[in-house]
Amino acid sequence: MLVHPWDAALDAAEWRGWIDDGHDFGQLVVNGVPGEPPAVVPTHFCADGTTLLVHLARPNPVWRALERDPRVVLSVVGDYAFVPGTWRAPAGTPPEDGVPTSYYSAVQFTCRAEIVDGAADKAELLRRQLAHFQPAGDHADVHPGRPPYGRMLPGIRGLRLHVSSVLAKFKYDDHKPLRHRESVADRLSARDQGLDAPAARRQRRRLDRVGTWDPEGR
Repeated sequence: MLVHPWDAALDAAEWRGWIDDGHDFGQLVVNGVPGEPPAVVPTHFCADGTTLLVHLARPNPVWRALERDPRVVLSVVGDYAFVPGTWRAPAGTPPEDGVPTSYYSAVQFTCRAEIVDGAADKAELLRRQLAHFQPAGDHADVHPGRPPYGRMLPGIRGLRLHVSSVLAKFKYDDHKPLRHRESVADRLSARDQGLDAPAARRQRRRLDRVGTWDPEGR
């Protein structure tokens, strides 16, 4: 993923806060076995310190590739919007001469995958996931050999994804003049289609913190 200096996360707190703000669904990208393309698995995940927790069905074809090569990427994308060229034309030029672009937030975790197969370990992994996704605790306990989850544990395998590096990108025209970015954020809010509203909010958060991007340093 290409990350220009003006698209980079302002600090680790920005991408961590974005992930914590409900962005807990991504695509697990696994190196394919020889002769096959990479495998891509859409999945929910949650963080456990510097480790990401995932579980997948045992019949999932990704296991053969993971056992051969545990190096993976978990890719998360959100807050995206198409920005038409008419919104980006430089001052004093015809609107139709503007060049369109995409706005989006993206975080890519490079990880080493550890497969979790023991019943007790899988139960603990599920407990941690449930604590994240159903914090109210409105679910049955997860214990091997006890209903309702006990009989289901053999049908899944868990993954601990040990994060080795993080690449984050927040592409919201930070290299453009302040007035231009304010105008686009207003237009996104007014159009209000798809993910326009969260894209506008993200752009305004960047505006509040970045102001005008300086190639010599922010």
